[in-house]
Amino acid sequence: MIGYVTLGAHDVEAALPFFDKVLGAIGYERGFFEGGWAGYGPKGESQNLYICPPFDGQPARAGNGIMLALRARDIAAVDAAHAAALAAGGTDEGAPGPRPEDSKSFYGAYFRDPTGNKICVFAKADAA
Repeated sequence: MIGYVTLGAHDVEAALPFFDKVLGAIGYERGFFEGGWAGYGPKGESQNLYICPPFDGQPARAGNGIMLALRARDIAAVDAAHAAALAAGGTDEGAPGPRPEDSKSFYGAYFRDPTGNKICVFAKADAA
């Protein structure tokens, strides 16, 4: 079980509107922004996703081959998160839809945040 995830950002405060919109679309909310860190988690629960500057003081950059995948409650939330990402300055890495194309069990969308981190938002058939 994963306890939490951190994503590096060039400017955490500037990244907040992007993450507020995208994560809000899947039922997450920002629990705090303090000391250069922002914490997000499912509404009413503990934070499990943190946006922060890299600990080593070097510029934030996306990891090659690293992707964060967040489960949404349904396909409407996947569509909303992808639209929010693009509207808030993210870049498209794969429009919402079934993966593979004929799948009846996995529906996902892919995008990058302004730092370049790759993110997937998905719903499983049991949530559709």
